[in-house]
Amino acid sequence: MAEEEKLVSGNEIPEQADGEEILELAEGIEKELAEEKEKTAKYLENWQKAEADFSNYRKRAEQEKEDLCRGAVSSVLLRVLPAIDDLERAFDSLPAKPKDASWVDGIKLIHRKLQAALEAQGLSEINAFGETFDPNLHEAVAYQSGEDGKVIAVARKGYKLNDKMLRAPQVVVGKGSDSSNM
Repeated sequence: MAEEEKLVSGNEIPEQADGEEILELAEGIEKELAEEKEKTAKYLENWQKAEADFSNYRKRAEQEKEDLCRGAVSSVLLRVLPAIDDLERAFDSLPAKPKDASWVDGIKLIHRKLQAALEAQGLSEINAFGETFDPNLHEAVAYQSGEDGKVIAVARKGYKLNDKMLRAPQVVVGKGSDSSNM
């Protein structure tokens, strides 16, 4: 027990210590304790900063991963949309009553399935016909007689992917009637 009293924080307490020596020893111990508390607080602060930095890194990496996936999906869709446009033009050019309509019905079914799969990925068609022309949303390819500033025809459909413009619709815009120029 006497030996335990002799060792306190690496300092020896003399058996016959006077009051002044004990006060100096106590002050030294308090000073060491304060230094250790400062170190502990600094370590805690650094640990908390590192934890916050790692959390931010994880969130940033997840966001970059999502952006990369969205970019890949957009790229693939932009390559598929011309084929869909071609199918729709082919359907528009079919005679009213084809001789053998069964294969046409099969192609139309495939077209609907493809559209449903793309819609499940977040693709949606932009309805531009009859809307007021907006250069931020529409791409004007021609001006013709018609209601001034309105989309009077759609030359190529436009699409959104999850409410973000993927491809602007190409439209024909009305420029008013030509009868006023005569």
